Amino acid sequence: MLPQPRHLSPPAGHRGRTGPARLLRFYKPYGVLSQFTAEGRWRGLKEFIDLPGVYVAGRLDADSEGLLLLTDDGRLQARISDPRHKMEKTYWVQVEGLPDEAALQRLRAGLLLSDGPTLPARVRRLPAAPALPERQPPIRVRHSVPDCWIELVIREGRNRQVRRMTAAVGHPTLRLVRQAIGPYSLENLEPGSWQLIETT
Repeated sequence: MLPQPRHLSPPAGHRGRTGPARLLRFYKPYGVLSQFTAEGRWRGLKEFIDLPGVYVAGRLDADSEGLLLLTDDGRLQARISDPRHKMEKTYWVQVEGLPDEAALQRLRAGLLLSDGPTLPARVRRLPAAPALPERQPPIRVRHSVPDCWIELVIREGRNRQVRRMTAAVGHPTLRLVRQAIGPYSLENLEPGSWQLIETT
């Protein structure tokens, strides 16, 4: 059983890795960069994570939320972030409009984006909005236009790929939350909290 999530404060004097690789699950809030230093109007990871020697494995845009993994092991970092290792990434996406089966099938089959075709994806309409904390600040909603949530699973990680994919089928993304990377998920985490896992 995994330890409960926590926010900060590793043991005093902790420096680097002397045993198993360390892997950290972090629930990145909206408006936070996938880097330790703040930049412009965006906050940095340093505000939330006070653990030396760990580095981001697979980025997440500042205006997206959800699971971010960090590790102190270069090989593990590559295995998580390199698409050649085919680690699935699961996103919960609030989109404008109500995608029909034809739109979902286009996402499943792969789309031609400006930087080339995407790989086939797994996608489904969620029967209800997932139980997520409110985003701060809230999304802008047009009350005259319906919206819904879809689950999208891809093995790539191109720049703003999910947003470009939903826009390509006529359903712009309103809110984007990465729920899982491979076997790791947001389970038991709140926005801004993290959990340290030791791996072999």
